[in-house]
Amino acid sequence: MFKRTDDKITSAQAAIFLTNTVLGAGILTLPRGVTDVVRTPDAWLSLLLGGVIVMLVLLIMVKLSQQFPGHTVYQYSRRIVGTVPGAFLSLLLIVYFIIIAGFEIRVLAEVAMFFLLEGTPIWAIVIPFVWTGAYLLFGGINTIARVYQIIFPISLFVLILCYAFSIKLFELDHLRPVLSEGLVPVLKGLKSTVLVFTGCEVAMTLTAYLQHPKQAVKAMFMGIGIPLVLYLLTIVMVIGGLSLDSVTTSTWPTIDLVRSFEIPGFFFERLEFPLLVIWMMQMFCNFCSFFFNASLGISQVFKLRFHPVVFALIPAIFISVMVPKRINDVFALGDAIGRMGIGLFFLVPVLLSVVLIIRKKGLKQSV
Repeated sequence: MFKRTDDKITSAQAAIFLTNTVLGAGILTLPRGVTDVVRTPDAWLSLLLGGVIVMLVLLIMVKLSQQFPGHTVYQYSRRIVGTVPGAFLSLLLIVYFIIIAGFEIRVLAEVAMFFLLEGTPIWAIVIPFVWTGAYLLFGGINTIARVYQIIFPISLFVLILCYAFSIKLFELDHLRPVLSEGLVPVLKGLKSTVLVFTGCEVAMTLTAYLQHPKQAVKAMFMGIGIPLVLYLLTIVMVIGGLSLDSVTTSTWPTIDLVRSFEIPGFFFERLEFPLLVIWMMQMFCNFCSFFFNASLGISQVFKLRFHPVVFALIPAIFISVMVPKRINDVFALGDAIGRMGIGLFFLVPVLLSVVLIIRKKGLKQSV
């Protein structure tokens, strides 16, 4: 039997689950991606505006899911648009989650290979993480959420510590002038900023697992608000510490910022290594969230047992990890995932909501 939604989580666990789903590789690459498009110090404005848009769509997702208590998007989509169209939308989401799960674990492997395990084959780094993720999934969503509750505070502490010590490099002039070229560059950067919030679609499954579904809006807003604040802080600190030109030419600008200072006499004189180790755990959480949602989707769409589906997906995820050959291919895949994510991010909740509203109005008129 497919996995039911009787494995409940609290509102706080749901918020951290969403936070750990959204907060991942974007911390390491976002400043370069946004500034490369905006080309002005106003990249933080693009992120702020993009975050507001994401919150509005997230509200639609949650309100839609609350119409069907205890049911995920894979289940209620068929009730709204019919069996075949609903299954098609679910399959699109499943494929998206599989691809992005592979992307997250590949970025994790690239970071580990470049900074920590030079010369180690990609597959040797990927396989232990994939198997560990599969083992974690067997415990259900409550177990995953409890692991996230352990990892997230550690990740947050190390990240804030790095930014606190980098203040001595910060120059406010690097963020000036504000809106020197008007709103056009800010609007151009919207696409890149919305990309880092891909993964918010999990809200359409998380709501079904909440102990108190009425608190879903508050939980999901908190879950997306934390990454928004941290991403905003990252852009401000990285641009302010490195300058706009340095950020646009750096592959991993956040790591370059942390590498550009030392702390004599501190337990760690250089903070990039603890940041990398901890942030690999954070990206592992990213991976597990998408792995879980892909497995859950297949088990519910095809009415299969959950655990065999997890095993069956391991080869598919491994293939998606190994398809990109070089780091540039990985970033190109990330851009493609972003475009796909934006489409699904707006298409699925908006389409389902519009159809549901039309059907409800039709029923009222017929009565």
